[in-house]
Order: sequence, then C-alpha cells, then structure tokens
Amino acid sequence: MDITLQKAGTLLGNRLVSPAPVQRKHAKLARTVCMAKTKETTEVNFVPFQEVKPQLATVSKTDAPTESFARCNYEVSCEHAMNEQINIEYNISYIYHSLYAFFDRDNIGLPGLAEYFRNSSAEEREHAEKLMAQQNRRGGRVKLLSILLPETEFNHKDKGDALYAMELALSLEKLNFIKLRELHKVACDAEDAQLADFIESEFLQEQAQAIKIVSEYVSQLRRVGKGLGVFEFDRYLSGATPAGAAGGMGAAGLPAAGAVA
Repeated sequence: MDITLQKAGTLLGNRLVSPAPVQRKHAKLARTVCMAKTKETTEVNFVPFQEVKPQLATVSKTDAPTESFARCNYEVSCEHAMNEQINIEYNISYIYHSLYAFFDRDNIGLPGLAEYFRNSSAEEREHAEKLMAQQNRRGGRVKLLSILLPETEFNHKDKGDALYAMELALSLEKLNFIKLRELHKVACDAEDAQLADFIESEFLQEQAQAIKIVSEYVSQLRRVGKGLGVFEFDRYLSGATPAGAAGGMGAAGLPAAGAVA
C-alpha cells in the first residue's frame, strides 16, 4: 500500500478506516472523565461545610438579649459614624421645623416658605429613620444623641428673613453633603461595600440635587430683594407646593417644597 494512504487511514480487512471516529471516541471519553473529576471535586469542596463552622460558632455564642444575630463584618467605626449621621439629620430637621414655625406666624405671613420648611423638616426625619433602619439591618445599635436648641428668630437687617433663611438652608444642605461623604469614606476605609452602596444610592445623589435647588432659590431671592419681591417669591413657591405633594415638579417648573433632602 502506498505510504501516503497508510498515513491517511488504517487498513481493516479490505477497507480503509479513517482515524477520525477513533479520535472522536477518545475526545468524548476525555470529556466524560473531566466531568466526573469536576463533579468529584465539587462534592469534596462543599460536603464538609468547613467554612461555615466559624460563623456557626459565633451564632451559638451570641447572647440574644444584648447582641445581634444579624451582625456580620460590621465595624464599630461604621456603627459610630451612622449614629452621628442620624444625629445630624435630626438636628437639621429641628432647625427646619423652627423655620416653619417662624414663617407661619401671623406677623410674618409667608405660607409658601412655611410649608417648604415644614416638608423639609419631615424629610430630614425620614432620612434619620432610614439610617436607623440600616443600622438595625446590619446588627448595629441605634444611639440617639442630644439635639441642639435651634434659633427661633430669623430676621436679618440687610438680607431680610426669607433670604437669610434660605442661605441658612443652603449652608445646612452643604454641611449635610460633607458629612455624608465622610460617612461614605468611613465605609470605604472599613471595606464595607454594602454600607458604601447604601449611602451612594439613597443619599448622595439626592443631596447634590437638593443643593442645586436651594442655590437657585437663594439666587432668586437675591434678585427680587425684600418687600414685594419676597411676597411674590412666596406665592411662586406656594404654586410649586401642591398640598400633600412633597417632591416632584409644581407650577412654573419649580421643584415642590420638601424636595430638599
């Protein structure tokens, strides 16, 4: 037989058989052996449950009345920083509530600003409660700190009450954004991806938007001056605040009162 023909196939009886079926058979057998090895390896890795034993020991030692079953990789630094941020939210809420009471007076008579700060106060309390829920979710302990006594008078000789109050609100929103960034840094330093993601998704974007909105209000109040200009701004703000509709857009495209974080 020709040498080339011998290389191309195998002579079986009077027939020339190609080696391809034999190769395919060997390849199929190799895959079967590989799958068997993979299955065997998987079973060896997970049947004993060695990795869960430390966690099981921790749960067994947990004292239910004083310790959390849910706590897992939650650093004390994160727990303390969360309680500080809860306190910040409540303090800002308290100041906004004082502003609401001021503008609701009969001798001030600016119902749009009063409603704006009432909604803003409620929203800050909601943020504090959201942080408290997160603290409990991670097995931390909520510790409410003291709230400072806010001012009750917001008249300003040069700026007037409305502009002074809105500049104060802008300063508070900026301070809150800085404190949230600091809380986010604590989470990142502790390599707590869940807490960092929580701050990013639930607070930072909304806080940046709040700063933009209040900045526009400050610019508008500086432009209109005191007196009649403030009266018109208050009506403008009232039109942007449908009853019971905090957030969203109101008349003239203004964000509704209470849209501030």
